[in-house]
Amino acid sequence: MARIPPLQDADAGPEARAVLDEIRATHGRVTNMKRTLARAPAALRALMTWYDLRDQVIPFLGYRLTMLFAHAISAGTDCLVCSTFFRRILIEAGEDPDALVLSETERALVDYGRQLAVDANRVSDELFARLARFLSPAQIVELTAFGGMMIATNVFNNALQVDLDEYLFAFRPK
Repeated sequence: MARIPPLQDADAGPEARAVLDEIRATHGRVTNMKRTLARAPAALRALMTWYDLRDQVIPFLGYRLTMLFAHAISAGTDCLVCSTFFRRILIEAGEDPDALVLSETERALVDYGRQLAVDANRVSDELFARLARFLSPAQIVELTAFGGMMIATNVFNNALQVDLDEYLFAFRPK
């Protein structure tokens, strides 16, 4: 049960309603997380920059690996909402999120995401070197910032116990 109920359109003030309408127009749906964030429109706008960073990372990682990275972080923080969201994406693409077959490069990205989620202070020199073999310093900066935004959304969902959206129920981990 969510600690703070998602904001319904009828209860939204003009600023929150404008942000929710923009999200609906851009993404087609407004999730429980975004409705909860809409209670503080500046907070919602801040976390929505996740999409801007994602759009910077996709050109050098590709869509699949970007989603694998975000899933690794979300699973590492034990965020039901976000990990299930990314499980859905992976499953709909024909993958089994519980039995991923990864290349060495993909494994480095997933390992980095998991380590960021668990304890960013413990990213080893070895793991960083694995990333640096195929990513430039600028790409590592963008990737890490993207990971930080992913962690922020996970923290938000976990701390406020945001309810899983119904459209994701079928994709929950077993």
